[in-house]
Order: sequence, then structure tokens, then C-alpha cells
Amino acid sequence: MNYKLKKISGDASFREFYRIKKNNKTSIVVFARKEQYKNLIVYSAINKILNSHNISSPKLLNNYYKNNMIEISDLGDKSFFDYIKNKKNKLKDYKKLIELIIKLQKIKIKNQYYFSGKKIKFTKYSLTHLHKESDLFFDWYLKHCSKNLKLSKIKKILKKELNNIYKKLYFKNDCFTHRDFHASNIMVTKKKLSLIDSQDAIIGNPLYDVASLIDDVRIKMSKNLQDNLFKYYLQKTKFKAKNQSYLKNDFDILSVQRNLKILGIFVRLYKRDKKPNYIKYLPYTWLLIERRMKNPIFDKLNILFKKHLPLKKLKKVKI
Repeated sequence: MNYKLKKISGDASFREFYRIKKNNKTSIVVFARKEQYKNLIVYSAINKILNSHNISSPKLLNNYYKNNMIEISDLGDKSFFDYIKNKKNKLKDYKKLIELIIKLQKIKIKNQYYFSGKKIKFTKYSLTHLHKESDLFFDWYLKHCSKNLKLSKIKKILKKELNNIYKKLYFKNDCFTHRDFHASNIMVTKKKLSLIDSQDAIIGNPLYDVASLIDDVRIKMSKNLQDNLFKYYLQKTKFKAKNQSYLKNDFDILSVQRNLKILGIFVRLYKRDKKPNYIKYLPYTWLLIERRMKNPIFDKLNILFKKHLPLKKLKKVKI
């Protein structure tokens, strides 16, 4: 059988992707150098769950787990990011992604699944998860971006207030959460939207994926567009609070938590993994954090940030 193999651009993980062409048909080979269980088996299982709920995602064609590889269906090269980045009016198209999140949140997750003889169990977001993620801000971003800081002391002070804030989350962790839902993880094929990179899915707060999409650090959105998208989610969601401020508070808290994490991850990608492309997103990430921290729920954290962090230098960081 004649075939051609071509390496294609990957993501922030340790996976490698190859497009294989056989008899004029293409597919994708995923090779995982690390975390094979999550990146191959869990990934395939979650894709199967999504497809069974009529949510398009890569289908497993062949498994070569012993060789740290799988072959999946090819969803093309065009991401929603490529599709939307130069469009002037983005609201109509972004509403479709909000609808996709709503669809995800209707999935009733079982306690456990079995796939290829392996047990797959979804974890629930917890305070421990939230802290483990936002700790990346201290352990990577602050460590490498600001010298002469008493990091252990600052981390202890800020974590205490972050803990108080995380405890104010209103909605339960009880719905499917993609955990990295943004424009680059949606593929556009024949006007159909397909979801990729789902191996980190978890059972979480309904506002997490909404914050991930609306406060996507890779695409600069006007505040007006962000507000309109959030209003659209409020109209469509089954999660109705007597006071809509609960929904907005959860959104703001999870956006700040996620973007503190992203500051740390992007510096780690640069320093540890030699991927400098992510550094360009840091200034806009800070802008999003500042935008959400105008919520009074962050009043004390704002005071602590100003007191303990050289914010002007941090926002103009040169690594």
C-alpha cells in the first residue's frame, strides 16, 4: 500500500501529529512521548463519548497503544481561530460555540467508563485542583519574571485570599468540562464544528468552559463582544440562579484562576519546553485578569496584589 506521512503542527503538549495519506484518504497519527494513558486512551474514550452525544470529535481508526500511537480521523487544518481571526462581525459565529458548550453540559457523565480494557473515571474539580493550577503563577511566572521577591511569603499570603475567593464559587462541579475550550481547539469542516484536545476533560463548574472561551488569551475580543456572549449564555443555559450575579461571580473567579494558570503555563512552555511563541500572549492575559478583577469579590486580592507584587514591571515582563 502506498502512503505518505507528513508531520503537522502540534500543540502545547508532548504529543506529535502526522497526517498520513493512503489511497487518496487522509488520517492523523498521534504519537505520545509522555502520559500515554491520558493522551491516547483517555483521549480516545472521551472522543467516543462526545461522538455518541452527537458532538463531532476525532474518531479512533486504529490503536497502536503498545507503540504509543493511535490513528484518528482527519478533521482538516482549519481551526475556528483561523476562521474567525479576520472576521469583523464575530458574534454570530461565537454564539455557535456557546451552543456547543451548552450541548456539552447536557451530557450525563457516568461514574466510570471502560475503554480498551481500561477503566476511565472522570475527576471532579476541587479546591485542590484550582490551587494546583493557579500555583503555576507563583512557581513559574513570578519565579522567572520578578527577581528579589520573597516568593514563599507572597505565595502564602495570596493563596490564602485565593482560597477565600474559590470557596465563594456558587455552582456545583457537576457537568462535563472540556477544560481547554477555546478557538484553536475547535475545527471547522464543511461548516461543522468539531472539538479536539479533550483529554483533560473533567467534571466541573458550568462557567469554566464559558470563561475559557470568552476570555481566550489568543484572540482579543472587545468588551462589548465578551458581554454579549456572556448574555447569550445566560439566555441559553439550564443553570439559572435567582440572582444572576452568582453566574457572573463564578465566571469572573474562574477566568482569573484560569488566566493566572495560563501566565505560569506559558512561561513554563518557554523556559522548560523551549516554545517561545506563547510569550506574546502574556500582556493580553494580564488585561483579562484586570478586567475580571474589577468585580468587588476581588477587592482584597487587588489590595494584596498592589502591596506585594511589582505589577508595572510584571505586566511589561521581559524573560
